[in-house]
Order: sequence, then structure tokens, then C-alpha cells
Amino acid sequence: MAAVASISRLTIPSLEAPRLPHFLAIGLIAGAIIALQIAVMRVFAVGSWSHFGSLVVSLAMLGFSLSSVVIFAGKDWFDRHWQGAATTALLLFGPLAVASNLFAQTVPFNAIFLVSDPTQKWRLLANFLLYLLPFLAGAFFLGIVFLKSRTAFGRVYFADLTGSGLAGLVVLVSMYLFAPETIIVVPLLLWAIGSILWFAAFGAWKSVVAGVVVAALSITGYLALPGLLGIPDIAVSQYKGVAYARNFPDGKRIYRSVSPFGDLQVYASSYMHFAPGLSDNAAFGMPEVPANTYVGMYRDGDGPEGIMRNLAPAEQVYFRYLPMHYPYVIKSNPRTFVVQFGGGISTQTALNAGSTSVTVAESNPMVLKAFHDPALKDVTGDILADPRIKIIDYDGRLYLANTAERYDVVDLSLADSVGLSNPGGFAISEKYAYTREAMLSYFRALADGGMLSVTLWNKEEPPKSVLKLYSTIAEAAKAFDPAGAQNDIFAVSSYLSTTTVLFKRGGFSAEEITRLRDYTRSMSWEELYYPGMAFDGSKSQKLLDDYRASIFGSGQDATLAGPAADPTAPPANADCDPTAPADPTLDACANAGAAPGPDVLPATALERLTWHSLLTGGWEKVASDYVFDTRSLSNDQPYFAAYVKTADLPKTLDRLDLFQDDWGYLLLWATLGIACITAASLVLLPMIFGWRIVFSRSRGKLGTILYFACLGVGYIMVEVGLISRFTVALANPTVSASVLISSMLVFSGLGSLFAERIFDRANVLLPAVLASIGLLLLVYGLSLSPVLDWIGSYPYSVRLLFCFLLVSPPAFLMGMPMATAMTWLARLEKQHLFVWAWGINGCFSVIGSAAVPIVATSFGLSAVLQWAAIAYVVAIPAFFAVLMPPRAQPARLVAA
Repeated sequence: MAAVASISRLTIPSLEAPRLPHFLAIGLIAGAIIALQIAVMRVFAVGSWSHFGSLVVSLAMLGFSLSSVVIFAGKDWFDRHWQGAATTALLLFGPLAVASNLFAQTVPFNAIFLVSDPTQKWRLLANFLLYLLPFLAGAFFLGIVFLKSRTAFGRVYFADLTGSGLAGLVVLVSMYLFAPETIIVVPLLLWAIGSILWFAAFGAWKSVVAGVVVAALSITGYLALPGLLGIPDIAVSQYKGVAYARNFPDGKRIYRSVSPFGDLQVYASSYMHFAPGLSDNAAFGMPEVPANTYVGMYRDGDGPEGIMRNLAPAEQVYFRYLPMHYPYVIKSNPRTFVVQFGGGISTQTALNAGSTSVTVAESNPMVLKAFHDPALKDVTGDILADPRIKIIDYDGRLYLANTAERYDVVDLSLADSVGLSNPGGFAISEKYAYTREAMLSYFRALADGGMLSVTLWNKEEPPKSVLKLYSTIAEAAKAFDPAGAQNDIFAVSSYLSTTTVLFKRGGFSAEEITRLRDYTRSMSWEELYYPGMAFDGSKSQKLLDDYRASIFGSGQDATLAGPAADPTAPPANADCDPTAPADPTLDACANAGAAPGPDVLPATALERLTWHSLLTGGWEKVASDYVFDTRSLSNDQPYFAAYVKTADLPKTLDRLDLFQDDWGYLLLWATLGIACITAASLVLLPMIFGWRIVFSRSRGKLGTILYFACLGVGYIMVEVGLISRFTVALANPTVSASVLISSMLVFSGLGSLFAERIFDRANVLLPAVLASIGLLLLVYGLSLSPVLDWIGSYPYSVRLLFCFLLVSPPAFLMGMPMATAMTWLARLEKQHLFVWAWGINGCFSVIGSAAVPIVATSFGLSAVLQWAAIAYVVAIPAFFAVLMPPRAQPARLVAA
């Protein structure tokens, strides 16, 4: 209490005219809060799955809302005791950040079983409540500062936003220095410096000493307590890929690097087997399958991405049993482009197949750095040093969209090597490499007769992501070659393994189709589509009905069943040897498997129906009748997600166990519902605690509520929506989030500072500002995609600068409405509405952040900006309610 008492003698007006040290302290403390948000997101990304970390933004906004309610209810007390309350909240921020993170590791939750295990919901709730505490303390401090600096709100708000924005850049750089298990040191350091500066600005030297002691104890405790107490630094889910590698008896980490591009680790073990789509026939066609073929690469614990060791010449026949070998069945000595290097398997396959040159693209510089490390050079034989390889150090999709080079083979194989339906049930994740626009870029980069080869995991039953892929490729093919698309496609699959789609510019010849079919039979894979393939659609409707019944029916009317192939059975043709040179192999295999066999599996039948209807007609009805959403991907909706159709959402409630890989999307809807209920409660609570003040003194209440609600929804929707958009150019969501948030906050801070010039004419100028924001957001929604594609072709440092500046026009204007309205509430002495308005803004920010992924998956990312534009336009008439005086002026009688 001595620290609190030491500043109690300061006069209340001391914040009505804050000085530079106050502004610096406020910026640092606000920066510590935003840095903690990003740090906790990293903890969630490594320990469980990243989309839980995105909810941390909602937690922070909820903390601001809760603190505003408490300050509103006890405004008179906070007016009298603001120094002690601010000091207490400030000193608690660091210890609470350390304690919440420590205790959260003792109650880890298993995201996969959120639906089936009730205790997991309580564990998740415990994590959220624990992490809410430091944000609540930080929000109390800033709320009290705002309350006591009402007349200088614009400048204080500038310090808050600018400090937060610059802290985002500090955290981005610090990710090169601090591993995820120590990243919370960064917000603790910002908080420590800000606290000391705050107390020093008031001359409260005892509080300075207290701040130094508390900060030292907090940082020491954060680093030392996990080891002393036997608590993990980060409790990694046992279902994360890296957890399996660590549990192998001979598992050994051979490489690690940390950066904003993720925590990259490579493990080696004799138990590690990674054969993406490997034909079962390899066991019969090869004398011996190579042992210890792979090491596993993990990004933020997700994986593995297989890194193949350098095979001896006698072992290299192994490549022929991988689906990535397909284009080389009919292409000799091609010029090859690999869209995403990843673990290098496609690159090795291309080299082994005799490619004269292989251009490989990799947007993650840490992956390229890893392959130049001696540890991985020993594994791969220094693959990147092969003279035939040319490296493109950014997104291959963007390179192909802007290059004049043409290639015989473009390979997009397992670019998402851990599968598109991640076991974490990713609620939403942009996959720009698979969009319709990306496919068109790949097609245009093909030389005459060139081929695009796309290999994807196909591990879902019922099929979902592969159907989205098929519809995307088919739409792009029909747009590129309207007359000949039916002749351009060849598609195969292996049940619950992989699917491969080939597109050939100019169409497949009869001889090429025969060679590809023979190779397919020799591998015992399933044909899905080839030009001229016969199709019997007589059972199509029953198949679609059965799939719907298997999910939403009673379970009695579904007859989805089919024979499973015997993986131990040898090839039907004993002379078939896929390891032999191409022509003899294919000739010998021509009749392999030709004998009549059992009916195909339902999934295979469905995929054949999909291709037939996509290329010959009838797809709209198939898509409508199928149980899941199969819409194609575009740059506006780049999601392998949201498979449950909106109309079917109510039907999922009594059978959530059937949606283990969709619960992440369903959780978004639950989060939105909870956010709406929470926001409504926090808006109504001040009415309960201060109803006399609210209803008797405050004119324009409803308009004021609407105004700040629109600002909260609009701002956060722009911020979160643009993070997804900027991933197109920056190729990494963490970097995109850091750059976007920093830019938004810095330029909004400058806008709030500039707003002082329009305060006196706000009734005329601010509506024009709001209208300009709405217009800019509409323009950005329509034109941002090609601009970001253009930016993405520049070196990474230039891309960072361009993206930072690109958001500046709307962000600058978006800083003005909040500062202007809050200043006018202070001028009109609407002191209780001043506090309440800040909380309303936070409440509706929670709703906005929860709504963004739902709007994006349902209507597109451009719709997110359109909704935000509407919010700012609606705020125009609502602003005039803010300007209404607190009570009606008595009428004066004028003598006639």
C-alpha cells in the first residue's frame, strides 16, 4: 500500500494535461497488452491449434468491456481513488500474465474431444478465464486513464493506438530471438518499462521501486517457475504431430529454428514412416522398401512434412510408386516447376524422373535456411545444391502469375502436407494455392502440351475437401478451355490416402490416356475420370441420398457400404512390373486388373459422379443434394472449411460426434452466439446499476449506443478481415497479423491526433469522414486481390513496406470517429456515457471478431469489408445523437 499512498497526494487534474512521459508510459503499457495478445496466440498455436489463439483478441476486447462496466458502476469512487486503482491494476498486469500462463499449462485441453468429452469444455473455459485476467487488469488501467484524461482524449488515444501498433512490430522482430516458450518475456518487458516510466512521471519514487521489484519477480518467475514446479513451459497436445515424434523411443530432434514464420523443428526416428500415397504394390514390386526413408519437419508442432533422405540408385525406383510420379509417365526430360518446396519430395521426384530443370518455390525462408543447414544436408544429400534446381524465395502461385516462363510440368503436390482436414479441426485457414485464380495462373504457365499435377490428401469419409478441389479445378479448366475442358482432365485416387488430378494444356491424346490408365492399374489406384470414360448414373441419386442419411438420417436407411481391397493381394497380372522402363512396364500392365471385380466404394462412386457432372453437366443438382458444401475456392473464399450447410446447422446439435473434423467451424457459430449474449449483457448492466443517470440525464442514448457499436464492429471487421487478405502477399498469417495490426493502429493513432483539428466542426466534417471510410472499404473490397497479387511478386522487405502503407488511408480516417465522439461526450459532460461508450465499443468488437470468419466463409472476404462499410455509414446519423446535450434547455419566453 506504500506504493499506492506515494502518489495519492497528486491532484486529480494531473491527467487533464498529460506530459510526454505520460504519453510514453501509456503507449508502452498499451503495447504490452497487444504484445501479450500476440504472445498468447503463439502459445496456443504451438500447444494446441492456432484458431484458439485468435479468440484471444475477443478476450482482450471482453476485458475492456468488463472493466468499463465496473468503472461505470463505481464512477464516483474511481474519480476519488483513481491513483490507487490505476497503480493496483498496473502492478497486477505482469504477475497475472505469468500466473495465468503457468496455471493454464496445468489444465491443458484436448481440442479434438471438445465435442465428445464434456470435461474438455471446462478445461477450455478455464484457459480462457485464466488468460482473461491480465487483459482485465490492463483494461482497468487504460479505462481509468481515459476517464481522468477526458479533455485530452484524442492525444491519449493516439498514444494508446500508436504504442500498440509499434509493439506489434517489436513482437514480430522478437520472434527471431525468443522461442514460443519464452515469448511472453516481451510483453513483460514492455510493461515493466512502461510502469516505471508512469510512476516516474508522477514523481512517485516508492512506486518506481515497487514496479522494479514486481517486474523482476514476474520475469524471473515466468522463466524459472515451470522448471521448479515441474510444469511444462507449453503443454503440447498429445495429438499434435510433434508429440508423437517426441514419444518415439529413438526420437531425436536434429534441427530447430524460431521466427515469425513459425517454430520449425525436424525429428528423426526409425519409427517414422511417411509415404504420401505410396502404392500398396510397392511391397510386391520392390525387392525391399527403403528403410528410414524420411525425417519429419514440424511447423508449430503440426506435421510431419516428410523430408526424404538421399536414396541410393538401387532404391530410387521407390519414386515410381508415389502419385507425384504421374506427369512423368508421359513427359520425358521436362522443365518442371514445383509450386511449394515443403519437404522436397516433389522436387526429388522431378529430379529422379529426368527433369532438365526444376524451379522450386518456397515462401517460408526458414525452410530454405533449414535445408542449407548441415543437419539436413546430410539427410538430403544437399538437394538444393543440385545444378538443375533454381530457387524462388516467395509464393510459387504469385511467381507463376507474373512470369513469362513456361513449363512442361507444374507440380502442386501435398502443399498442405498434413492434410486439409487437420486433426485440430481448423475452423478457418486460407488456402490460396488451391483457388480458382491460382489454378488459372498454373494453366497459363504451362507450355503447349504441359501438365499441371495436383496431389492432395484424401482421408475423409464422407468426402469433403477433395470435392471442393475438384469443383475448383473444373471451373478453372472450363474458364481456360471452354470447348475442350472434358479432354484436359485425368483424375485418380487411393481410398483414404491421396487423390491426384492432372490437367494437360491442349488435352490428352488417346495414347497418353492409355499410358496413364495402364500406370494406374499397375499401382492399383482408382480411376475417377479420363476423357471418354463411360459413366452409369442410374444409382447417383440413391448414393447422394444415402450420404445425407448417413449424417442426418436415423441410421436405418443408409446403405453406404462397399468392399475393401485386400492390400496383401498381388497384382492381377503377374507380368506387370512397374519398376521396369516405361514402355515395357506399361505394355505388360495393360491388362492388369482387367478381370471383373467387385463394385466400387461409395466414396469412389461419388468422386466419379462429381467429375462427370462437373465436366458434362448437372453439377448444380449434385452439389445441392450432397450432404456437405462443395463450393469451389476463390481468392475471395479460399477455405477448405464450412462444410456444413447453413440450413443444416440446427440438425447438428444432437449428433455432434459425427462432426469431429467440422466442430471448429461449428465453434465459430457458438462463439458468435456467446459474444452476442455477452455484449447484450454488458450493454444492459450499466442500465441496471445507473439507470437513474442513464435515463434521466442522457439524451440520445440509443443513438450513442448505435454509434459506438458500429465503430466497434466496423473497425475489428476491417482489422481481422484484412489479416486474411494480406496473407496473399505475405504468405504467413503471423507476419500478416503483426504487420496489419501495427499499420492499422499506428495510422489510426495518427488519425486520432489529427482529429483535434475537426472537433469544432465535427457536425459537418465527421459525417464526411465516415462516408469516406465506407467508400474506401468498398473500393478495397473490390480491388484488393489484384493489388496484393502484384505486391506479392516483390522481394519480401518491399512487400512488408507496401502492405504496411497500403492500409494507411482507411486506417488514418478510422482513427478519427472514436476520438471525436469521445471528446464531445466529455465536452457535453456526459461523463457516465463516456465510460459506457468505451465499453460498448469493446463489446461489439467481440461480436465483430467472431462474425468475420462466418461472413468470410459464407459470403467472401470482400463481404467482410462491405459489412464494415455499412457499419460506418450507419454511424453517420447515429453521430448526431452523440452531439445532443445531456438535458433539454428550458424554453425562454419572448415578449411580443
